[in-house]
Amino acid sequence: MSTEPSISHQDTLRVSVLSEALPYIQRFAGRRIVVKYGGAAMVQEELRDAVFRDLALLASVGVQPVVVHGGGPEINQWLGRLAIEPQFRDGLRVTDAATMDVVEMVLVGRVNKQIVNGLNQVGVRAVGLSGSDGSLVRARPYGDGDHGLVGDVAAVDPAVLRPLLDNGYVPVISSVAPDSAGRAHNINADTVAGELAASLQAEKLILLTDTPGILRDRHDPASLLRQLTLSEARALIAEGIVEGGMTPKTECCIRALAQGVAAAHIVDGRVPHALLLEVFTNSGIGTMVVGSSRTLQND
Repeated sequence: MSTEPSISHQDTLRVSVLSEALPYIQRFAGRRIVVKYGGAAMVQEELRDAVFRDLALLASVGVQPVVVHGGGPEINQWLGRLAIEPQFRDGLRVTDAATMDVVEMVLVGRVNKQIVNGLNQVGVRAVGLSGSDGSLVRARPYGDGDHGLVGDVAAVDPAVLRPLLDNGYVPVISSVAPDSAGRAHNINADTVAGELAASLQAEKLILLTDTPGILRDRHDPASLLRQLTLSEARALIAEGIVEGGMTPKTECCIRALAQGVAAAHIVDGRVPHALLLEVFTNSGIGTMVVGSSRTLQND
């Protein structure tokens, strides 16, 4: 009668995964990673729970995650309930005073606290903030101001975040911020995440999206570009290969890298545990953009 323990294939796979993750855990412990949380990962319960567990694991191994979120679908739902017709121009929401009240209520009062509560449930000590708190983000009108209270980032002061991060808290930040006169503006969450990553000198900026990443052919998921340098990303925009909604995301990555962020990632948030797959595996699942080919070789 054999007394040797039975080791399943699943157990072996788990150990293999942990072994592959070890050098990344060691490398990123104590480093900051800014995650823009949005898309299907905010809406579908299974994906939402996977993101929360991924963030909990990152925090538990010493990584310092910072979460930035939008909340488009829920904003539209509340506008509908209040009989306020949403308006868009050039792909951006036109935000008048009545719409801004709803945006602020939904992003700061509802979505932010839902994320904080979800993270707390899996053992993360999460703290909800907006751009107003501690003068974290100051807004300015977007473009020529034709979009009403749609804003861009004028300045970032991350001082309020540092003691939270140093004491093991995970900041969860909604993309609403005041201008110099105190008027709240709705800012694209990708933009806020990128500027925060730069101000914190983050190791990584990760944008969770509803696409596989940057595609050479947007109709062919198999044409995913897994690694790009800063100059290659700029060239893809100039050549029109990166277009539509992927353009501002890629530009956000470019700006973050130009300001000192080590790497920026565009990742498919529809894949369960996309964060861990991108950060703790050799191949990743999305597109990683870095400053130079030398950085790629070192990664």
